[in-house]
Amino acid sequence: MLDLFQGLLSLFFSQQEPKLQLLRSTNLSPWLDTVWVRSAAVRKPDPQAELAVRLHLATMARLNLPIEGQGVWVQAGNEILAENQGIAPLSAASLTKTATTLAALQAWGIDHRFETLISASGPIEDGVLKGDLIVQGGGDPFFVWEEAIVLGNSLSQKGIRQVTGNLVVSGNFAMNFETDPAQAGSLLKQGIDANLWSAEAAAQHSKLPPGTARPQIQINGTMQVNSLEQLKARSLTPLIRHRSLPMIDILKAMNIYSNNIMSEMMAQMLGGAAGVTQKVLQATQIPPEEIQIINGSGLGEQNRLSPRAVTAILIATQRYLQPRQLSVADIYPIQGRDSGTLKWRELPNGSAVKTGTLNAVSSLAGAIPTRDRGLVWFTIINLGAGDLETFHQQQDQLLQRLQQAWGAPNPLPPAIQPSDRPRPSASRLGAAERNEIL
Repeated sequence: MLDLFQGLLSLFFSQQEPKLQLLRSTNLSPWLDTVWVRSAAVRKPDPQAELAVRLHLATMARLNLPIEGQGVWVQAGNEILAENQGIAPLSAASLTKTATTLAALQAWGIDHRFETLISASGPIEDGVLKGDLIVQGGGDPFFVWEEAIVLGNSLSQKGIRQVTGNLVVSGNFAMNFETDPAQAGSLLKQGIDANLWSAEAAAQHSKLPPGTARPQIQINGTMQVNSLEQLKARSLTPLIRHRSLPMIDILKAMNIYSNNIMSEMMAQMLGGAAGVTQKVLQATQIPPEEIQIINGSGLGEQNRLSPRAVTAILIATQRYLQPRQLSVADIYPIQGRDSGTLKWRELPNGSAVKTGTLNAVSSLAGAIPTRDRGLVWFTIINLGAGDLETFHQQQDQLLQRLQQAWGAPNPLPPAIQPSDRPRPSASRLGAAERNEIL
């Protein structure tokens, strides 16, 4: 591998250009006068970037993959350095989550918290709630075992040990990425009673701060689902208001693991694919034909984004975050720091990226830090049946070549470092501070 890499490096500085696959550059003239391009990007081909892309395309050709199915966009600042099929909408897989991420920030901001309200339909006497325990979900996409366990402890603090009635779930409530309200409610019933814990629940409890109690809230009745309309006719006493992690932390978790349920829950609250698309178009001003999505997660090859569109979304996200002393490193996984979908990848250290994978799609987008060019924004979409590991290797090598050509910065620039602002204890899963006892 080292010899191959050194050989490729020599190509960068060779006076004789190798005979490699030509770039299938798009005719950019129809949109060079648009608002977005005039203000944000101009074509300025870079020989080293174009050579790196040619090498990538040559490998794809050897794998018998058509060049028209290989989208690449490389941009530094407002300069388009290299591209192939740059404005063609291609199946993007989980790069679709970049659109959902930007739309969520535009709609809710970095500090938004989803609220779950816990109420009682009867009095509490001697530790017994004589009635139903009511859960009104507010769309929290990251309510998991840790949250349920500490919520159970808050119910204990409220003086409840037993519920004579039912556990009733209403509204938009999900738990452990289970969106069916009946299933989510059953998981909650289990989470607030250590006598019912699974091995997984016990394992998550062990990750909470030492001394965290094991709740034992016994529900005598069954799990039921009510509509919000049904609840209006009932006399309820609010007990606890549970607030989710802040939006910035929810997005980071969603993108590290490319969680489809979390992204789809948020997309639905944003108005579905149409709502996400509208917010992204407003933020980026890219042509609407370059964003063709059917959901917020990227599941399904019908989700299509152009490489230019994905790059524009990421740059717009950075533009939104920087005045708030944040960067894309605060909401996307970082090579060398985060695992998740980056496990086994060999990307330039410090890169902030989003991955995407379907049966016939392998995609990658983000920013790599360089010494001479600053942040280099990129999108790579490889279409065609092939070995996933090979696609990953070729994507990683393309980015390594770019950083090698322009140098690795030391230290990493602040624009791609996670924020060092103080993180309150409430920004961890299972933080009791996020349960307001009413």
